[in-house]
Order: sequence, then structure tokens, then C-alpha cells
Amino acid sequence: MSDNGSGGRVLPARPGDPARIGPYRVVGRLGAGGMGTVHAALAPDGTRVAVKVIHPQQAQEPEFRARFRREVDLSSRVSGPYLVPLLAADADAQTPWLATAYVPGPTLNEHVLAHGPLGGASLHALATATARALADVHRAGVVHRDVKPQNVILTPSGPRVLDFGIAHAADGTSVTRTGVMTGTPGWISPEQYRTGAAGPAGDVFAWGALVAYAATGRLPFGAGAPDVVAFRVMSGEPDLGGVPQSLRGVVERALAKDPEDRPSAAEAARECEESLAVQATQVVDAHALPTLAGDVVAAVWDVPAGADPTWHAPAGRSKRRVVGAVVLAAALVGGLAGGAVALMPSGSGGGGHAAADSATTAGPGKASASAARSGATAEQKRGADTSDGPPTAVSWAEARTAQGAGEHDVAQAMLHDEGTLDLGAGAAFTPGGVRFHPSRQEVYFSYRLSSDEAGTMYAETRIAGTMCESLRDVVLRLHPDLPYRTYVMVKEETGRDPQVTWQDDFVTNTRCTGAEDDDGEDTGSVPDWQPGDDGLAQAMIPSTDGDEIRVADRAARNIIERSNAMRRTLGTDRTLGNAQIKVGFDPGDSAMYVWSDYVRWNQEQVDTWAAMAAGVACRALVAQRDASANWPYDRYAVAEVGASGYLMVRWGTADSSTDCPA
Repeated sequence: MSDNGSGGRVLPARPGDPARIGPYRVVGRLGAGGMGTVHAALAPDGTRVAVKVIHPQQAQEPEFRARFRREVDLSSRVSGPYLVPLLAADADAQTPWLATAYVPGPTLNEHVLAHGPLGGASLHALATATARALADVHRAGVVHRDVKPQNVILTPSGPRVLDFGIAHAADGTSVTRTGVMTGTPGWISPEQYRTGAAGPAGDVFAWGALVAYAATGRLPFGAGAPDVVAFRVMSGEPDLGGVPQSLRGVVERALAKDPEDRPSAAEAARECEESLAVQATQVVDAHALPTLAGDVVAAVWDVPAGADPTWHAPAGRSKRRVVGAVVLAAALVGGLAGGAVALMPSGSGGGGHAAADSATTAGPGKASASAARSGATAEQKRGADTSDGPPTAVSWAEARTAQGAGEHDVAQAMLHDEGTLDLGAGAAFTPGGVRFHPSRQEVYFSYRLSSDEAGTMYAETRIAGTMCESLRDVVLRLHPDLPYRTYVMVKEETGRDPQVTWQDDFVTNTRCTGAEDDDGEDTGSVPDWQPGDDGLAQAMIPSTDGDEIRVADRAARNIIERSNAMRRTLGTDRTLGNAQIKVGFDPGDSAMYVWSDYVRWNQEQVDTWAAMAAGVACRALVAQRDASANWPYDRYAVAEVGASGYLMVRWGTADSSTDCPA
């Protein structure tokens, strides 16, 4: 959890978020990650701060709490002009937290993706500032352990390095099959891969890779399956084509396989400062050139600043939503992604399904028929107060059509997904419309359905599951600012009043499960396994298994090839490669993960790509199982990065090739 910049974009506080953390007043969210949530907050004097609150489950682990306390103590000793300082922390609080200064601006990774590599004096300024930052960290006896583009913020006055000294605690310790590993694949030193050693020389190695990436937009050891990258780091030579000669020498030495052959961070900083001075004379008049390195960095820095809107204190919070909250973490390993917290509206039945009226109790998920058929039409009851209580035909009639780009995206995705459902030959299904009720946080979907009783139960379970998945994907991934948390199905029949048939919370129902029958058995066609951020994090960690490396590499090449063949359909503006599409394995859940870092697809394009990638992953697992009886992996998941981090799009079990997505 590292990124407290993100161009200054502050998401609204979610129900259940604290109003204050220590002395800081919470005004919104900056995001969430595997470690916890990052809140935008104001100090008593109005200073903007980023307050990172640890997940409660992490706080219950004595080892994690002790490690967090130790790292916070070390971090408090570190200071420097190119670091984001630790302002305060409470490692002994019931939920530990720490506060850092807020710095506006995009990360280096975001800038390179949006604008391309750095060049000229700005590149030399970045190399100088980041090396100086690491020198300050090392001087205090701290090792960063997670130097990478996502942990460098490009502020209006120059680069700043994030998460110094807390990366080990903040990102946790991931245990591989061969030992303990911290850091992010592609930014890990050869000695750390071999022995687990993570010292100052490892930070310098990652710094060399960072400068090469900033100069070229490419990872110096390429991308792909984590195991393949690890092999290149340990045995291959870096690709430094495009790194200017003035920096190439120090970068080459920083990327030496033997840590003894690398310069210290202070030595690298001094060498970069000399090159920066030469570059600066070409930008600033020599007589006006500042004498201090920090002033030179600011003088030559020429990187577009991200938006930095004013932070406002929140308005009073609704008192209606008082039921418990859950955190949905979409973790970027070692990075920060926006998260979502949701509450079930008061009046929801247990499990968040539609509540019945006082006369009749409906099963989970299915709404009570008497709740809708109360003898009064929607027109007769239009004047009734519907701000509380379960959704009804009245609240559906009050809801409006889509307004704004976000709601239009939601409506379009739902109508598309529901329109492609195959509910069997006996079901006559016609999608109706999508309506929105902002004050109730509800999205309504109307439909017509004709089938027998068993067919209706199956069809409505499928419709509900599809609606849930569409909303989770579009709202949580693309439009997290939208207020909606509940989806409601309304059945329309000629000659009868509209009937609410289903209600559920699409945030808390992370599996998008359907209803249960009277025997408690799930009637929906839902996988018995749920992928998540922990599994994806494990998939991003290198392994040493030869079969895994071969299967992942073959699957990645296949998916990349097909993705590029679909460029017209997907609207892709570049040729995709291992930098955007990756494959890895989570041995704990016997699952293969495929994830994409390409951010410019719309919802329909994401769905199309994910279906293709899921099919490739499924068939790859089946083929390997047929070839090796001991192959342990039989699950697959496809994830896509978006505004709120990684979101699981498709997943399933690889039973046979005939069951794989087409």
C-alpha cells in the first residue's frame, strides 16, 4: 500500500469510515490495498495528510503488529527532501495506523503509461532525486525493500519516494514454496531471489531498474510470468537500449549481479548530480544555476503536474445506513488501489436479500410476493414515503433513467449482459429497462419472463447473478464514486402490478451467489471457489517449478497473441505484450491467475478479452493435467486493473476442455 498521490483525486468517505483518526479529520479516501485503507485527512492546522489504516485482520496477528511497530520506529528516523515523511503513527491502537505527508502528482508508472518515458534534464533529475532519497534511507539504517515506479510520485517540484522503511511491514511478507520473499517481481535483486537477502545493495539494484524504466518505458529484464522474469534477473543481461550514455554507466553498475560490484546509493547520487549539472546548463543559464542539488532538481524539473483539487471537509453523514461494513480489497502487490466499503440499507433482510412484509417471510434472495402485491397500484401509492424499508413497486416507479456517463455505462453493460443470457429453451425472457434510485442506493432492472416454476427459479437466479456481476464490474472497477450498493429485480406481467422478485447487495455478495432453496442448497450456477487479492498476490510471486513456468509462459504467449489479433474488436491503441498481460500460480488454492494492466478498455471490451483469456487458461490447465497426473492446478481466474484496482472478471474450474469458455 503505497500510493498517496493519484493526482489528488479524493473519493468520498464510505459508510463505516472513521470520522477521525488520531488528530486527523477524515475527508475522504485515497484508496485501499492489501494492507488496508488510505484515508485523505486534514491536520488541525489544515495540512493535508494520508492516513493509512491497517486491516483489522492484520492487526490481530501479533507478528504483524510487532513488525509494524518496529518498522514505524525505524521510519521515524528517516528524513530527506525527496522522501515522503512519516508524521505520526499508533502501532498500539486497536487498529494500527500511520500518517504521512500528502504529496500530489501521478506515480512514475502512471506518467510513463500516459505520457511515455522521461528524457533530458527531467530524467537526470529523477535519477538524482531517487538515488539521494535512498541514500538518506540507508544512512538511517533502513532498507526500502520495494523500490519501483508505483512508489515514486512525480510532484510539481520533483520526485518523491514513498513507503521508505515500511514496505516490509506495509506489504507484509509473502512466503513462497522455497522461502520468504518481499518486494515485487521485476524489482527484486538477484541475491534476494537466491537467498532472500534484502539489503541496501538490493535497493540500488531496483533503483537501476527504475531509472532504466523511466528512460525507456520498458522493464530492463522484460515482463511475463514471475518465474521467467526471475530467471532473467538472475542469469540475463538488462536491456538498456535507450538509456542515455550520461546515465548508462551508473545504471549498468547498479544492475550488476554481484552486490559488491554495485555503487552505494550515495555514490550513485553523486554521479547523477554531476550529469544533472551538465544537463542543467542546457536548460538554465549557467550564471543563474542554483548551487544545491535539490534546487537544481526543482529548476530543471519539467513534468506535467496532475490535477490537485481542493480537499473539502465532508458533509454530515447519513444516519440511515447503520448496519456493519465490509472492505473489498483489490490489491496491487506493493501498490495502492482504490477500494470500496459498503453497507446494507436498514430494512434489508438477513444476508442483504429482499425483505418481506409483516405478513409473509420470503426465502433468501427472493422477495415476498405480498410485499409487491399489497392491493394498491404504484400510482395510488406514489405519494408514500419510500426512503426506508425494502424496495417495492413504488420505489421502482420513483426511480429514474440513467443520468451521467457512469450511470449510462451501468445501464448499457446490464442490458448487454442480460440480453445475452441463455436461460434454456423453455424460458421466454425479455429484458426491460434499468432505473436508478440514488437516495436509496438502488439500481433496478425490469424484465418479462414466462416459464414453469422450476424454470423461473433457475432463470431468475441466473438473471440476478448476471446483474450482480455487471454492477460489481462497472461500479467497483470503473465508477467507484457512484452511490449504488443494491440491485433490485422487478418482474413485469401484463394485467398485473410490477413485482419485486430479488434484492441483494452487490458489494457484500462478492461471489454474486444466487438464492437458496428450502433445503439450503444453492440454486445458482456459481463456482465453489472465489478468487481474491491474496491469491493474485501469490500468483505474482516467482516459483521455481519448471512445469509452472512452461505452462504460464505458453498461456501468456497465447493470450497476448490472441489479444493482438483482436485489436480492432478490443479497440487497443498499441501492441500488447508481457508488460500488460501476465500469468502466475497460487498454489494455496491450486489456481492459475491471468491479469491485465492495460487500462483503456471499456466494459464490453474487458468482458470480451476476459472471456478469451479464461478460455485459454482453462484449456491450458486441462492440457497439462492430461499430460501429467500430478498437475495440481484446476482453477483459473482473470483479473483486470481499473480505477479501483484489480477486479476479478471471470473465473472457474477446469474440469474438461468442453466446459471451458469458448
